[in-house]
Amino acid sequence: MSQINYDAMSTTELKQYFIKHRGDHAAFQAYLDRINQRPLKIIASLDDSDFDEKVQAAIRQKLETARNKNDKGSQ
Repeated sequence: MSQINYDAMSTTELKQYFIKHRGDHAAFQAYLDRINQRPLKIIASLDDSDFDEKVQAAIRQKLETARNKNDKGSQ
């Protein structure tokens, strides 16, 4: 059996690989390590007067990004 090079995979490829190979614990750990290396983006703090608006704007942005990715993938 050949060794899988998780480092050579993009994050999306690694996620898809793990979804297809759920028993591969090394793939799962590699995926967790990769996503835990990402810097956290702070959207708002609890004491922000416009907390709700900031969170809703971030959700809209995330949905728009996902929609654009799906649109590009179907072309």
